[in-house]
Amino acid sequence: MATMTLFHSPLSPFVRKVMVVLHETGQLDRVALQPVNISPVSGDAQLNQGNPIGKIPALRLEDGTVLHDSRVICEYLDLQHVGNPLLPREGSARWRRMTLASQADAIMDAAVSSRYESFLRPEAKRWEGWLQAQGEKIRRSLANLEQEHLPELMSGFDLAAIGVACALGYLDLRQPDFGWRERQPGLAAWYAEVSERPSMLATAPTA
Repeated sequence: MATMTLFHSPLSPFVRKVMVVLHETGQLDRVALQPVNISPVSGDAQLNQGNPIGKIPALRLEDGTVLHDSRVICEYLDLQHVGNPLLPREGSARWRRMTLASQADAIMDAAVSSRYESFLRPEAKRWEGWLQAQGEKIRRSLANLEQEHLPELMSGFDLAAIGVACALGYLDLRQPDFGWRERQPGLAAWYAEVSERPSMLATAPTA
């Protein structure tokens, strides 16, 4: 029985991350999905209740409390299931994995910002320098994942790995010509494997 409500836009990589966590931890039936259609210049009145910044994803708990920001929601959900934790509970391993998860979020942030700049902003006002800087952030981050973090990603589909997978999926959706696979073949092989997980297949975005 659903006791929580997730404010949901299926093309958001941050929403997808929460949905993958729900699948992976067996909590999908606890959550009702509330579709929202927002942009930087248009909001949703229901979403703004208890969430004044109007951020998605947002999770309304049974008592009416609203959690927002995908990292907060995913950590909350990680404490609600009986399986192995998706993040280490303590020690240096926790901070390392949280930093890797933050890097995945930063890739998503840069990709979403690029989408807004290239699609929503009127063409005459688009800032090419901004788009180039966002692309460079993404390329540096992907190169770092390839060079430094592949063993960690391959060690288990935890919250950091889920974030990286959702970031790559969003790049494929919004920037299919980005060409990251040619530059990061190890990351591409890892992504091809995890993309076949039921949680990833069930949440795959379509334009």
